[in-house]
Amino acid sequence: MTDDELKQILARCEAATPGPWRSFIEGRNHESGDSFIQTAGEDIYLSGGTHADQDFVASARQDVPRLVAALLAARATPDT
Repeated sequence: MTDDELKQILARCEAATPGPWRSFIEGRNHESGDSFIQTAGEDIYLSGGTHADQDFVASARQDVPRLVAALLAARATPDT
């Protein structure tokens, strides 16, 4: 994967609603209402998928920028 591809991934992430995103599952995090992803903007309701899918999507908003930054930083560090 090239640095340009990593930067494109990061740009897509940064274009999304700001984080952090948090997954709220009915029966796990609250007792009534729907399962949803809380964002800094409007909440996201997913249809279909599993609770694990929802947790992954919510976590990706925080995880992807950190992973891309770590990869770019590692590539910028000269081998010792």
